[in-house]
Amino acid sequence: MADFSLHEAPFDIEVLRAPLAHARAGAYASFEGWVRDHHDGRAVAGLFYEAYAALAEAEGAKVVAEARARFDVIEVRCAHRVGELSIGDLAVWVGVTAAHRDAAFAACRYVIDEIKARVPIWKRERYVEGDAGWLHPLSR
Repeated sequence: MADFSLHEAPFDIEVLRAPLAHARAGAYASFEGWVRDHHDGRAVAGLFYEAYAALAEAEGAKVVAEARARFDVIEVRCAHRVGELSIGDLAVWVGVTAAHRDAAFAACRYVIDEIKARVPIWKRERYVEGDAGWLHPLSR
C-alpha cells in the first residue's frame, strides 16, 4: 500500500493502520477528517472531492516523506477520499507511529496541514438550499 493514497470508496482504518504497528513504537497519533453538515453559516448536504490523481499521489507522497525526514517517527501514512461523500463520511485519515508521542503528534499535524495546503484535491460542497460551490483549497 502506498504511503499516500486516494480512494473512491470508503476505506477501512484498521487496514490502513496495520502497517504502522512496530515493536519500536510507543506512540500512535491519527487524524480523521469527516464531512460536516455546515460551512461558513450554510447547511451542507454533502460534498464532492476531485483530484488530479497522478499529481496528488506524487505530492502526497512527498509530504509523507518530508514528515519522516523532519520528525523522529517510525511510520507515516495518509489516505484521502475522492468522489461523492455524505455527511459523517470519513474524508481523510493520517496515521503516525513513533517512539514518543511528541513526534507522533507533530508529524500528524504536519501531514494534514501540508496535504490541505499543497495536494491538488478540490472540494465542491452541496448546500441544503440546492446550490453548490467549489471551495478554496485552504478551506478544505
